Amino acid sequence: MTVHVLIADDDALVRAGLALILGGSSEISVVGEATNGREAVEAVRAGGIDVVLMDLRMPVMDGIAATAALLALPDPPKVIVLTTFDADEYVVRALAAGANGFLLKDTPPADIVDAISRVVAGEPMLSPTITEQLIRHVTDAAPDDRADAAQRRVRCLTEREREVAVAVGRGRSNAEIAVALHMSVATVKAHISHIFVKLDATNRVQVAIAMHEAELL
Repeated sequence: MTVHVLIADDDALVRAGLALILGGSSEISVVGEATNGREAVEAVRAGGIDVVLMDLRMPVMDGIAATAALLALPDPPKVIVLTTFDADEYVVRALAAGANGFLLKDTPPADIVDAISRVVAGEPMLSPTITEQLIRHVTDAAPDDRADAAQRRVRCLTEREREVAVAVGRGRSNAEIAVALHMSVATVKAHISHIFVKLDATNRVQVAIAMHEAELL
């Protein structure tokens, strides 16, 4: 299946470079470009886009607002943040808003293609270090009663789902979780889908935040 990608960046050279890189993959098709967040949202609403590579600092509508708007759509695409810094404040805010992961703009071409494939497959797109930074940023700014609320949300998980959610919170991939918990990758994916629904999460980072706030990490 071909993955249809939209590149949203106000730098024409960045868009051209990414389009050239992705054009070399038989599994990916660049179906559009946007110079700001508003154009990206309009393009996705028109349909036919699976993944958006989203720059954060853009005119008219920045990548954070655009990410939030995209993920509020009935059938949202996967959103991968593009950044020049791995611990950028904008990245933290975008991921907390629901972005599915991030890529450094100087990521090697083969890794960019692989990252898109992984996100489409539901695999994590964050290193444990970045996940920890994000969790710390969100929870440090959160009111104390967030822990009680998170614990109430986590109670709806089965024991097995809770084990999977904790592993997700620790940055484990589906394959790693499958080995550790002695189940198939397909079963892991099914559990994660149920966890997303029950915790009202759109990505693995939000699951990690919920587990941390519930004091299970």
